[in-house]
Amino acid sequence: MKLFQRAQRSLFGEILDWMLTPLLLLVPVSIGVTWLVAQGIANAPFDRALEHNVKALAELVTVKDGQTQFVLSQPAREILRADNAGNVYYQLLDGHDTLLSGDRDLPMPGLDEPLPPGQVFLHNSALHGKEVRVASLWIASGSDEVPPTLLQLAETREKQAVLALEIIKGVLLPQFAILPLAVLLIWLALVRGIKPLSVVEARIRERRPGDLSPLDESSVPLEVVPLVSSVNELLNKLNDSIDTQKRFLADAAHQLKTPLAGLRMQADLAQREGANADELKQSLKQIGRASVRATHTVNQLLSLARAEGTSAMTHQQPCDLARLTIEVVREAVPRAIEKRIDLGYDGAEAGAPGVLFDGNPTLLKELVRNLVDNALNYTPSTPERPGLITVRVLADPFGHVLLLQVEDNGPGIAEADRELVFEPFYRVLGNEADGSGLGLPIVREIANQHRAQVKLEDAHPGKHPPGALFTVRFEGEHLE
Repeated sequence: MKLFQRAQRSLFGEILDWMLTPLLLLVPVSIGVTWLVAQGIANAPFDRALEHNVKALAELVTVKDGQTQFVLSQPAREILRADNAGNVYYQLLDGHDTLLSGDRDLPMPGLDEPLPPGQVFLHNSALHGKEVRVASLWIASGSDEVPPTLLQLAETREKQAVLALEIIKGVLLPQFAILPLAVLLIWLALVRGIKPLSVVEARIRERRPGDLSPLDESSVPLEVVPLVSSVNELLNKLNDSIDTQKRFLADAAHQLKTPLAGLRMQADLAQREGANADELKQSLKQIGRASVRATHTVNQLLSLARAEGTSAMTHQQPCDLARLTIEVVREAVPRAIEKRIDLGYDGAEAGAPGVLFDGNPTLLKELVRNLVDNALNYTPSTPERPGLITVRVLADPFGHVLLLQVEDNGPGIAEADRELVFEPFYRVLGNEADGSGLGLPIVREIANQHRAQVKLEDAHPGKHPPGALFTVRFEGEHLE
């Protein structure tokens, strides 16, 4: 039951509904209970008076020579006198149910056996279309052979109804007067009770945009502490995210500043007086290399931003990992030939069982491309020891496991650096290979988006150089 209908749910209104609804529903229950109690209270004194009067009339009944005599005195007549509030009836029957005096229509008590003489039986009945309260009393005849005489005194119930109504008025009218006051007190108490929420809201609104410090949990009620704790956790996560973005932007600016500074310096050298054609050609070559490096860094930054975006995974479709990997390997073959590196693919064929799963094909190709580019960048190749890179896709359709592996015979990565290389812009010391430090972070981010795990280990443990083996493990029921 909703006392207050609203377009949007309100905590204040919800609590008020749950407090006032039972209160208002109890009003008719209270009226009914009060009526029953008032009836019992009103009947009690009249029943005692009726019992007393029937006993007083019984003293006027005498049995002499087997004959029952009933002589009404003046006080007895006062008992039987009717008034404006009700009527009084009596009936006297001998042991053979013969009417000796009184009203013939007064009904019998309806008992299977008479009560012992001197004991009053009170019961409700009807006479002349009116409800009456009857007191029945059996009077001993003085002889075992003569049954006892029955005396009944009945009274209509108008006076009891009037008294009961007065009792109800006296009880319920103050309740109706107190009810609005109770509603007002509930309203004020509820306003006071939810005030801490308003205080928390005011504190949040008064904060500066950059203030992400935790809210004070000690100044709020216990029931609000979980909410404040959740807000504090969110603020901490948001603060960490902003710090990460700031570091990322600072690192990105630093990485872009180097090639841009090189471009400016080479442009200044090309414009100096007296520069010959060879020097101009060398400057232009350096400008080209710097622009390529800057373009690569920008592209990697855009790829990382796209991989971190939550909307990328909303466009999922069935992806053949073997086909995507083969395409990336074919695209990288010219660069591998240029660096004299043996690049090959070994694994499941396109369309083979277990290589199909739901994902984003653009991001998956970016993942494979970055692993292959990383291997090409850091795998040296000489006539004595040619570089060797092998890309594999291994599928286990029964175990719902799909592996992507990129293996090289390069210097490998020290165990202490294996977790750090997945951080943006981290470069292993002593390595002069050209790169932006963003390829492996992009790989991990895309893998996380596809619920996959990335593992880095030595390709040839115990040998020198050990090489590097990157494994991306996809598993789950979504694999086909």
